[in-house]
Amino acid sequence: MTMVAGPPWDGLDKIIHVRARLGIVASLAARGAMSFGDLKETLEMSDGNLSVHVRTLEEAGYLEVTKEFVRRRPRTTMRLTTRGEQAFRDYVDCLESIVSPNNKR
Repeated sequence: MTMVAGPPWDGLDKIIHVRARLGIVASLAARGAMSFGDLKETLEMSDGNLSVHVRTLEEAGYLEVTKEFVRRRPRTTMRLTTRGEQAFRDYVDCLESIVSPNNKR
């Protein structure tokens, strides 16, 4: 039986591909850990919208969320897990294969 390869964009991670989640993952890949407030400001997202997307990424195992108190104030910090870092690298590799001049469509 011969397997037919689908279009290259079929390899894009459906979890990361959502614009808001791509912004979260890309920001964390570039900066390491970020606080909820810094990420919210960087991406210009509301608390609720950011929370929903962070939860989705956390449930997928792509993010680690740490909650602590700093000077009696709560601080939520996020960082990519090893799985999240690999998923982002794979996502970028897939995008590069789509735009590559060697890609035959």
